[in-house]
Order: sequence, then structure tokens, then C-alpha cells
Amino acid sequence: MIYYITGGERSGKSSYAQNLALSLSSSAKYIATSRIWDEDHRKRIDRHKNDRDERWISIEEEKHISNVIDENEVVVIDCITLWLTNYFVDTKNDVEESLRLAKEELERLFAINAHIIIISNEIGMGVHAHTEVGRKFTELQGWVNQFIAKNADTATVMISGIPLKLK
Repeated sequence: MIYYITGGERSGKSSYAQNLALSLSSSAKYIATSRIWDEDHRKRIDRHKNDRDERWISIEEEKHISNVIDENEVVVIDCITLWLTNYFVDTKNDVEESLRLAKEELERLFAINAHIIIISNEIGMGVHAHTEVGRKFTELQGWVNQFIAKNADTATVMISGIPLKLK
């Protein structure tokens, strides 16, 4: 089952996803997709780690998330935006190639018989990107979000800590 959770920054997505995971199982896997870009980002990652207790198995995987998920597990993937950034950077900002690679990996993910909770960001709802690379990434993120939402069994948007069910 695929659960898709999206929303803006600091909208409560991670807390909601973690609570959902623990309502499905007494033990869950947390897949962190982020590279560590700077010291502020490291602090944010550390804060997220400290939010999780012994019920969580933490895995760091930048791109090949389907390789670290087993059948029948409950998994939180946090987050698609940072995961997609890894493809975007590695392809030197090639939107089409990043989209192709992301969809291929997501198809593998969707084929796994597990409870997979996917967190993403609605970055297109904020300030219009000032740079061309920012605009390209916003488009890429929007297309990937649409692909995930279309394939998800449930979709929820978080606004100010409140979950709104989309499907």
C-alpha cells in the first residue's frame, strides 16, 4: 500500500507519517534520502533522528530506495524532494533524465508488497524560483509528485499540522 503525504515546509508531514507508520506496526523503517549539504542541514537531520525512538530502524539511501525495502515492512521515506535533488544534481540539472530515473525507481518501489509512506513537498506553492535551475527543479518536483499521487492508494496534504485527505 502506498501512502503519499505532501505539503509545505514545516507543515507536519514527518510527524504525521511517523504516527501513521507506528499505527500500522510496532516497528518501522525510516529511509532518509538526504545528502548532507552543510552544517545547518546536518543539524536538521540530527533533530529528525532524535525524534525517533527504538521502534525505528534508520537507513540512509540517497537514490536506490527500493533496494532497502523488504516485503511486508512498514516504511517511511523522508523525503522525495531531497531524493529527487540527488538525481537532479547527479544529472547536472537534466530534468528529463532526472524524471526518467526517478520514475524507474518509483515503479520498482510501487511493486513492493509493503506499507510505504512517501513524504514530499509542494514547492510550487511558494515563492516563484528566481533562477532557471530553481524553476526547472520546481517543474521536476511537480511532475514527480503527480506521478506518485496518481499511483498512491491514499494521498494527504498537510497544512499547518492538519492532514487533509485528497484520496
